[in-house]
Amino acid sequence: MQSSSDTPSFYLAVTPVIVLIVSLATAVALFGDSTTSGPGQIALILSGIIAGLVGISRGIGWAALEKATATSISRALPAVFILLMVGALVGVWMLSGTVPFLVYWGLQIIAPEIFYAATLVICSVVAVSIGSSWTTAGTVGIALIGIASAAGMNIEMTAGAIISGAYFGDKLSPLSDSTNLAAAMTETELFEHIRYLMWTTVPAIVIALIYFTYTSLNQASEMDQEKVVSISNAISENFDLSVWVILPAMVTLGMAIFRQPAFLALLAGTVVAAIVGLLTQPGQLVGNGEFSALKEIWSTAANGYTADTGHQALDELLSRGGMASMMSTVWLILSAMFFGGMMDRSGSLKVIVQYLMLGVSSGAGLMRRAGLTALGANIIASDQYLSIVLPAQMYADKFRDMGLKTKNLSRVLEDYGTTTSALVPWNTCGAFLASTLGVGTFAYLPYCIFNLASPLVSHFYTLIGFKVELRDSEESLEIVSAKVESATL
Repeated sequence: MQSSSDTPSFYLAVTPVIVLIVSLATAVALFGDSTTSGPGQIALILSGIIAGLVGISRGIGWAALEKATATSISRALPAVFILLMVGALVGVWMLSGTVPFLVYWGLQIIAPEIFYAATLVICSVVAVSIGSSWTTAGTVGIALIGIASAAGMNIEMTAGAIISGAYFGDKLSPLSDSTNLAAAMTETELFEHIRYLMWTTVPAIVIALIYFTYTSLNQASEMDQEKVVSISNAISENFDLSVWVILPAMVTLGMAIFRQPAFLALLAGTVVAAIVGLLTQPGQLVGNGEFSALKEIWSTAANGYTADTGHQALDELLSRGGMASMMSTVWLILSAMFFGGMMDRSGSLKVIVQYLMLGVSSGAGLMRRAGLTALGANIIASDQYLSIVLPAQMYADKFRDMGLKTKNLSRVLEDYGTTTSALVPWNTCGAFLASTLGVGTFAYLPYCIFNLASPLVSHFYTLIGFKVELRDSEESLEIVSAKVESATL
């Protein structure tokens, strides 16, 4: 067996990373936007095997490597169950009318004098409600682009407002894959992560709101309201929009405010939504037999909600959710943790981190380095999820060693990683948004004010040492004691 000081050479240590970059680039070229639905996971597992071979070359047995990956994967299991509950909640919220209610009233605020600002707000509301920037852009975003085009407004600016709002909502939604992933990979409690995100996310969205409000007032023009009215009418015709349908959201957010565990808050929101759906949306619970309504809710929680309103754009917006919809993300997490476990046990991760840590002498500097690594992962690895997963694996131990709370890492990964994925043309997010909205990535990039401001605000905070939170002495002592005990064993 290798000694603690016997680590791979730098060139050997980076070999799995090079294999991962090449594999992901090939996957993007071959599969495009579907990379994270299988090809990306295979690339991670393949690269993890290469890392395992590096470990074997250093004298580590395969059994020890497998044990390390099992330990790595076990850390992500709480997040897996949260993700499954998120899937159930999204589907049942659709059926209960909670999301349709939020979408309907969001659409009512559109007016020529506030069009760009309204676009930002609408997409923010929808994205917070459904937890998906892609779905927001692919449904409401398409309608807003159509309205802007018909009214002779700037479609590039409209696309920027759509993406800014979609990513703001995605960052702060407890239903978001990327938000859950960042919290899980850094072992940060979900709602603590969201609360800490607000320190950088709120200033960034305020900057965006000021910009789009100013441009709206200076570029107001007559708009075609037909598409807005069409979607609004379809919602009102198919759903009961009484105030009761907002109760599930209030319960979930209320439990979050009172700092209840994320799983319990999401479970409560799902159960309340099921009850509200039974009472207010009989038209959505069709079928024969006394248990048909229960069967419909059960199926929706498992497999998602399928809308059948006769309105294509609305059906595309609402048809989503279910635990099954989270399986690709769960698969990605397990694959990433396999790769991380192999990299860690083989000693490759330690070598790479040592090189990346050169010149870092403060917590703020470490946060900047981790954030820039996430940005680099977006450009090189071409995937938003990997821009979170890989730096999380690389920097987690160093953050603990320097006495930093894990939420510092989870926040910068989102500030630099999640938001900038839409700005890279060859990233899966940039490619998806460009093709969906019909606007080139470099064309809408200058107008993605939130996405540009988020990493800049975060970077500025670290330069002045603001919101760099240290563990208290008791927490730090527990970590040191755990490491001493582990070393002794």
